[in-house]
Amino acid sequence: MSGGFVLRIAPSGIDRVEEALQSDTLIIGWALADGLLDETLEWDEFRQILQDCYYADESNLRKAGNASGHMWRFIRDMKEDDLVVVPHGAEFYVGQVSGKAKYDRRRVKEDTAYRRPVTWLNDKRGIPRSAARSALISRMKTQGTCAHATDLLDQIKECLEMAQAGEEPSFREDLQSRLVEQTLDELRCGRMDDFRFERFLESVLRGLGAVDTKIVPRRMDKGIDIYATFLVAGAFRQVVGIQAKYWRPEPPVGAGVVRELVLC
Repeated sequence: MSGGFVLRIAPSGIDRVEEALQSDTLIIGWALADGLLDETLEWDEFRQILQDCYYADESNLRKAGNASGHMWRFIRDMKEDDLVVVPHGAEFYVGQVSGKAKYDRRRVKEDTAYRRPVTWLNDKRGIPRSAARSALISRMKTQGTCAHATDLLDQIKECLEMAQAGEEPSFREDLQSRLVEQTLDELRCGRMDDFRFERFLESVLRGLGAVDTKIVPRRMDKGIDIYATFLVAGAFRQVVGIQAKYWRPEPPVGAGVVRELVLC
């Protein structure tokens, strides 16, 4: 299973996102701490390198520990095929890790020596932050350089799918979709039967503008279950007949019922 991360690409406070996009790499700072790629290093040894290079004057290990956490996630936890979200202004980019972390000594002075190859998704185009759900937006606001986001992997993939489809959903659309899903679930599994279903349809028809509705008594039912009268152009009365079929899991709906609906 692939993982997810949020990575800020601004080593030494300098925005390097454009460089990362052009070079197909992920970039992180702490370039003076050479040797962190040694896979035999234990956590304490890993942290000590950062302590010696950057925080030797600190009275405790707090800053070294924080830096080590970000570097450990970038070097050790991040794996090939993981998705990485890179916030950038009002947008964010998503890349898929394509290789191990590397150390380029030529880039130590600019603090970009630690890098990872990446395939930028969505044709290297940014995705508006407004397209993300609140949990992902909140994770992108984290002050740290590199944070886990595997728990938000589905949300990251959702943003990618919507971006590729040219969609940007709104809160209203999400709410409407959720309400429709819950309503359908209640209709299928809630306190509903065929009689209640007819009364429900009657109320829906009135909500759609019917000035009069009538449920046909079962003893007189010859196919039409509900009659609804609508005013056309404010004067003409148009009567519509509705055949209602309430689905139940048991007993199953027979072929005859389906044929009736098709022929209506």
